[in-house]
Amino acid sequence: MNRTTLTRAALLAASIVLVSGAPAGAQGATPTVLALGSKAPMATTKMKTASGKDVSIADVKGAKGTLVVFTCNACPYAKKWEERIVKLGNEATRKGIGVIAINANDPAVNATDDYANMVTRAKERGMKYAYALDATSDIARAFGATRTPEAFLFDAAGRLVYHGTVDDNCDDASAVKQPYLANAVWAVAGGKAVPVAETKSIGCGIKFRAAKSAS
Repeated sequence: MNRTTLTRAALLAASIVLVSGAPAGAQGATPTVLALGSKAPMATTKMKTASGKDVSIADVKGAKGTLVVFTCNACPYAKKWEERIVKLGNEATRKGIGVIAINANDPAVNATDDYANMVTRAKERGMKYAYALDATSDIARAFGATRTPEAFLFDAAGRLVYHGTVDDNCDDASAVKQPYLANAVWAVAGGKAVPVAETKSIGCGIKFRAAKSAS
């Protein structure tokens, strides 16, 4: 079995597993993943975006819902799914869903994840939504996010209704059988129940910045 086959097999297997907690791999203790039905934590915390503006999750909230995607510039999985995420994000903003992508990675681990590269990436990909820098990684920690990419979708009432991966095939968009995130987004946009509420997030571990100790 070659590496590509293994990757696809892992995705297919993982896509049917409901998440009870976040995977390990981050610095320090494994964060507790945000539970379904919860509201977005640190929603009013401002972050610098690739456009130069400071915005919060609350600032981008849509009338029908809000999509938060933790991602980055360097991760191979984020790159493979990026075109699909951008297309979905741009379409969702036109349908009443607020969208924000958040980069919580420490550029000291991989320089590609720095702010300058975020600006370039947002322009190259044509992102019509905010691509924001979680400069302390604290927002990612509050969500319990551990992977890039990892999606959190909130409904019109601000309650988490979907958490997990984008779809069941990062390698080949034409071979996707389960577009989990897209199905969830369009269900929320239409005021309907999300068909699959939680899937296992597949991707690189978030490269958390060192947490500041309490004084």
